[in-house]
Amino acid sequence: MDVAKHQPGMFSWADMPVLDIDKAQDFYTRLLDVNATSNPVGPDMTYVMLDKAGKSCCALYQVSEEVMKERGGPWWLSYFTVEDADATAEKVKALGGTVQFGPFDVFDAGRMAIVSDPTGAVFAVWQPKANIGAEVFGEPGALAWNELYTHDVDKATTFYGGLFGWNPNPVKAADGGDYIMFDLGGQPACGMMAIRQEWGEMPSNWSIYLAVEYLEESLKLVEEMGGNVVSPVLEVENVGRFSFIQDSMGAYLSVIQIAQRSG
Repeated sequence: MDVAKHQPGMFSWADMPVLDIDKAQDFYTRLLDVNATSNPVGPDMTYVMLDKAGKSCCALYQVSEEVMKERGGPWWLSYFTVEDADATAEKVKALGGTVQFGPFDVFDAGRMAIVSDPTGAVFAVWQPKANIGAEVFGEPGALAWNELYTHDVDKATTFYGGLFGWNPNPVKAADGGDYIMFDLGGQPACGMMAIRQEWGEMPSNWSIYLAVEYLEESLKLVEEMGGNVVSPVLEVENVGRFSFIQDSMGAYLSVIQIAQRSG
């Protein structure tokens, strides 16, 4: 669906730093069947906006090996809309989180800060000005959902409830495990799972879902382009079928074929 405005406290954008912007752009434009537009944003840096029929979806940008090493590899950064980035950054600190960078202005697009919750998961807060974030959501080629994987579910629940007003609702995950569905004013906001021992060493992190038209075809394409299919296909009734993947740059995410809505 097209989006004209994101509610404060909701997931609204995602971008990812990469070492090889051409490789990343080729992977995601083919996987999502979207367009790419390069926007110079500084010396030796280009921000590549992915769009579907002119509606912005998400973005990629190139960084140096030194910056990538500092970040610990490529990974998708989740952004959440807020009314006031400065006030939210102060609230993050008051609730036990950390402000890693900012708040700062992104030209006339908006104001943001990169922060982490008390369990170590990094995310961004976005105060929109000229740019609301994603202009299309929840359909093939666009962002569809995001989840927090954390080492402390209780601490994270308290933090995000205080920061964004999310309400936790325990449900069963697609694989039968425990899952928390957060809502904001009755609207689904995002999900959360405890990191399991069998997943190996993993820091607390946010991970995104990107929607595709046909899941099996997309998973074949992921492997053809040098990525990996990490999990078997899982299904949530009335939500969709999805799989956890690793892209050709090494970043992890999920791709989902959204269930058809009746009526």
